[in-house]
Amino acid sequence: MSFAALDSSLLGPLFARDAMRQAFSDEARLGAMLQAEVALAKAQAAAGLVPAALGVALAALRVQEFDTDLLGQATALSGVPTIPLVRALQRLLPSELEPFVHKGATTQDIADTALVLMIGQGLELVRADLNRILPALAQMARAHRRTPCIGRTYGQHAAPVSFGYKVAIWASGIAEVAAEWPLVRSHIMKASLGGPVGTLAALGDSGPEVLERFAQHLNLGFDAIAWHTRRDRMVELGAWLARLIGALAKMAGDIAHLASTEVAEVAEPYVKGRGGSSAMPHKRNPVGCTLILAAQMAAPGLVTTLMNGMTAAHERPAGAWHGEWHALPSLFGLASGALREAVALAEGLEIDAARMRATIDLTHGLIFADAAAASLGPVLGREGAHHLVERASDSVRRSGQSLESVLAAMPEVQKAGGVAAAFDLAPALHAAALWTDRALAVLPLEILSSVT
Repeated sequence: MSFAALDSSLLGPLFARDAMRQAFSDEARLGAMLQAEVALAKAQAAAGLVPAALGVALAALRVQEFDTDLLGQATALSGVPTIPLVRALQRLLPSELEPFVHKGATTQDIADTALVLMIGQGLELVRADLNRILPALAQMARAHRRTPCIGRTYGQHAAPVSFGYKVAIWASGIAEVAAEWPLVRSHIMKASLGGPVGTLAALGDSGPEVLERFAQHLNLGFDAIAWHTRRDRMVELGAWLARLIGALAKMAGDIAHLASTEVAEVAEPYVKGRGGSSAMPHKRNPVGCTLILAAQMAAPGLVTTLMNGMTAAHERPAGAWHGEWHALPSLFGLASGALREAVALAEGLEIDAARMRATIDLTHGLIFADAAAASLGPVLGREGAHHLVERASDSVRRSGQSLESVLAAMPEVQKAGGVAAAFDLAPALHAAALWTDRALAVLPLEILSSVT
């Protein structure tokens, strides 16, 4: 992985799942590069370009036989890890096979293909977490489809909704991004094999055949022409990961606010020793939300790095391609940590329905102002009703009386027959439940099936 917090033994476990860190580890990269070299040898042997023994000999090698520290030092000189790996392979193989290793390929072929193989593992980890989050959120939304909760706009009380409605919004946003997983995967899971400038000239007319066989051995797709300098697929993948983190951050941001002391309508699942403060023993900080929001803060800059890579010059750029080596593993790591925390929130969020109901009463009925104006509109006219309720609301803020009582004392309201019905929660909860049910009806609970 890139030289960042995700590499750290101290911070890495905080921000990323161990399984994702392993998927982009040095061992995983070496294993994927070796897998690509094996596939290349077998594809070329089938075309009669190299001895069949080459693929057998390469397949017998194990990652543990390579000294990653020495390879890393050699990479610092060569600029890419493929060159020292190929030299190591040549030293390990029988002398008669040495000339055929890596025949016709270039460093980027093996590096890009290895990265794609690691990405495939990363995407499977993402898929598994998403398939836990969506059903859990759906269950939460269904259970609280009529639990009264205040709706907030601009950070202020607006009108009643249900907590299930809020959860359905979270779930729908995450599902919207998750639904693109198969398409994103299909675009990225392509073998790279083009040789020095993309034409595989060293293989002559056998180039297309070798590419197809190479891809088949790796269970990857392939393009009609080299994608060495066509990096849109990397941008698409990175942006998708960033959008997924953003969708999770929407949920995390709402939960962090709802868990604040003054609100206290929800709490993160209790884990002994988590969320405390070194100075304040009473604290129970929203660590899960914090990690998701931290990932969302970091993700856009990494996508910018990938975007810059699209300026790849001619047939091989200087620097633009290498920048991806930092950005993509970091995005996968951040996404894995955010997903881990989102799974915990979706499956174990503590919900205080009584507190939610009490919060609705904090503004003495002002949240029913819109409903009250609507009920008076047929008698007083739209503008007249609006101004009347606006005056009544000002009186509520000054006096601390309820809006219902202030309106009930106004002659205009008495003449209109009263507005008691406007202070009934039932219509708001009915509407919230209606939209919650509609969202859940189309929410795919298992939209992503394994393809590996």
